[in-house]
Amino acid sequence: MSFDALAFHERAVRTPSHEDVGEMREVLVETLADAGADPVVDEKGNTLATQTADGFEPGDTAVGAGATGASDGAESLHLVLNTHIDTVPPHVPYGEREGGEIVEGRGACDAKGPLAALVDAFLTAEIVTGRVTLAITPDEETIQTGAAHLAGRLDADGFVVGEPTGLDVCTAARGQFEGTVSIRGTAAHAATPAAGANAIRAAAPVLQAMETYDEERGPGEHATLGRPTLTPTLVEGGEATNQVPEECVITFDRRPVPPESAHEFRADLEEHLYQWMPTGMDLRVELTPKETPFLEAFATDRREPLVRVLADASGGDIRPFGAATEASFFAGHAPTVVFGPGDLSDEEGAVAHSEREYVRRAEVTAAADAVREAVAALCGADE
Repeated sequence: MSFDALAFHERAVRTPSHEDVGEMREVLVETLADAGADPVVDEKGNTLATQTADGFEPGDTAVGAGATGASDGAESLHLVLNTHIDTVPPHVPYGEREGGEIVEGRGACDAKGPLAALVDAFLTAEIVTGRVTLAITPDEETIQTGAAHLAGRLDADGFVVGEPTGLDVCTAARGQFEGTVSIRGTAAHAATPAAGANAIRAAAPVLQAMETYDEERGPGEHATLGRPTLTPTLVEGGEATNQVPEECVITFDRRPVPPESAHEFRADLEEHLYQWMPTGMDLRVELTPKETPFLEAFATDRREPLVRVLADASGGDIRPFGAATEASFFAGHAPTVVFGPGDLSDEEGAVAHSEREYVRRAEVTAAADAVREAVAALCGADE
């Protein structure tokens, strides 16, 4: 069948989805249904549809008890094409420049460009063996409940996660943890500071210790992703200008690399920092409460067939991705790559999440062609 990816992309960018994804999900479901697919919206707001050699099937047929790992043969190969329909605020209206070659607007590249490409490849791919599932999540930019619900439930052998990569095939990404270091001392009158224990003063050696954490306790440099980062982002403390502060809280951002997990990082950081605490003071490291697991780092072997066929089809480089994504939820279950049209940034600065967000129309169609060709290579040859 034929599908007009660029017309769908224009409609998607014109549809706001920064506060509520309901209208955008209706556009997606209507598009899939009109094309003959049988989309299903699950209890977490994910839109699912599946295509096999026999045609389209309801999306809920893709959900199983758990991922099986590597396929035993082409006849059982299951690929999942995933991206998201939500965008960051504020909504930026649709626009065009360079004679219509470039589309501007919120979501143009993150991630309605990848969405258009994946929908195109899903609807037009010729499946001879195995199956392909389109799995579109509703809240990647916020709490990721959709992807967390699908992780481990999609019985898949490979995932293509749509994000702006400039048509490069990204096989790894740092994760993202957030948390706090709480230092507790003893309040006292500022006129008699020796009678208390100043939590803000204790923050100075703790901040220095955070700088040395990765040298002494971290996972080391990853072959693909390099070194992790630990960045203090906010310091809060004190209640009155004439009082020795009892508490100081340091908020941090952690970008981990494999094999670090959120749980082991929290415990190791707390142990490392505690040795810097003055006598009589206490310290606690806590991760910020979340409805879903933290996005942990992942790395897919670049020798995986999914990586090779998609890189051959796109002509792009194989490299790491520059931001945390929902690919983190899927990579523990099957080989996972991040791929799509557009860029996170260019020579002028930020593109995704910025007022100047844009994508080249030619990249949207090239991304669709590359994914379609990769699907054909993996699911289109009757062996």
